[in-house]
Amino acid sequence: MDLQARLAASLDRQALVQMLQGLVRIPSVTGEEDAAQEEMVRILRDLGGTVDAWRPDVESLRARAGFPGARVAGSRLNVAATFPGAGGGPTLVLNGHIDTVTAGEESRWTHPPFAAAVAGGKLYGRGACDMKAGLAAMLAALAAIQRAGLRLRGAVCVQSVIGEEDGGLGAFAALDRGHRGDAVVVCEPTGLAVVPAHAGVTLFQITVTGRAAHGAVRQEGVSAFHKFLPVHQALLALEEERNRTLRHPLYDGVDLPWPLNVGIVKAGTWPAIVPETLVAEGRIGVALGEEISKVRGQLEAAVAQAAAGDPWLSQHPPKVEWTGGTWQPTVTPPEHPLVRALVEAARAVTGRPVPVRGASYGSDLRLFVNGFGIPGAHFGPGDIRQAHFTDEHVDLAEVEAAALALALTITKFCGVN
Repeated sequence: MDLQARLAASLDRQALVQMLQGLVRIPSVTGEEDAAQEEMVRILRDLGGTVDAWRPDVESLRARAGFPGARVAGSRLNVAATFPGAGGGPTLVLNGHIDTVTAGEESRWTHPPFAAAVAGGKLYGRGACDMKAGLAAMLAALAAIQRAGLRLRGAVCVQSVIGEEDGGLGAFAALDRGHRGDAVVVCEPTGLAVVPAHAGVTLFQITVTGRAAHGAVRQEGVSAFHKFLPVHQALLALEEERNRTLRHPLYDGVDLPWPLNVGIVKAGTWPAIVPETLVAEGRIGVALGEEISKVRGQLEAAVAQAAAGDPWLSQHPPKVEWTGGTWQPTVTPPEHPLVRALVEAARAVTGRPVPVRGASYGSDLRLFVNGFGIPGAHFGPGDIRQAHFTDEHVDLAEVEAAALALALTITKFCGVN
């Protein structure tokens, strides 16, 4: 029996689905990860890992070089587990974040967001795709290696981290604590593509000031909402120009590799009052090789130019602030041994060509590559288009394929006695 067949025979598919259901049924919105992390500690100990569960001190980490920023503070469990090898092989880190975004309006879900319902071969729930399926796949891969009776030469470090949706606090804390390796697989949802690069992201806040008036004489006021409209048009024009002029081979065929999005707009205090203040929050993508400071300057200039063309805004310029976390763009060369191992494993499992491409979102990968010199790639089950959406789901057959491909990658990269 060859290695792939041996691992496939050792992969417990029923246990994999049950583990994923258990994780999805425990809400773990950023800032509220403890209950899910306690379950991860239990699973990792059952697998025989040496578990380190601690509560990072956010304030002390802020003083460290490369701190990624965090909007959500508070003491929460961060988890890393080591599975030692026999010796003579490299260490591979498997990283996944346990935190999720909120479920939104739960009445709009076809299946309750924390029921982990299975229908049509898909498992539904908040975090099912982003990225508890990736966490479950990496755990099932390790279990399959153990059940197959294989002894790895190199070690494996599993990280279940907090705060990824908020900037990357958990991964940064794990790396700062010494949980490192020679390469990393971040199991974000890639649809089984191998993604060794991702765009950068920086978050902004724009405050527009108007003048209040009674709604019955609104013409005597200045609506901050109306004054935001030319600013928003300037942001759309900036997005179009950047995505037309900044290209990279790993993003061939991607229409919008560096998106700009306004995600929150708040204005006014009462229906019958002209809104005197509007606050808009959003994100702008950063291309590979770009400095975040340069991109911020471009956005500030676009807002200033829009304001200069409006009599009110030219006298009351909008205020641009940079808030929350920052995600530097990052890339690992596609010819790196880990990237090649992932491609070969995914191709062997799926029986089809495996795309190697860049991602338009930011992730914890840049903390490994840029901050600690640890090369790596994203690889995992699920479609990023399902992440953060109502009726988020993941195809269970893809989760199984990801687990088997990860098991093959681990054995290939770490070596087997």
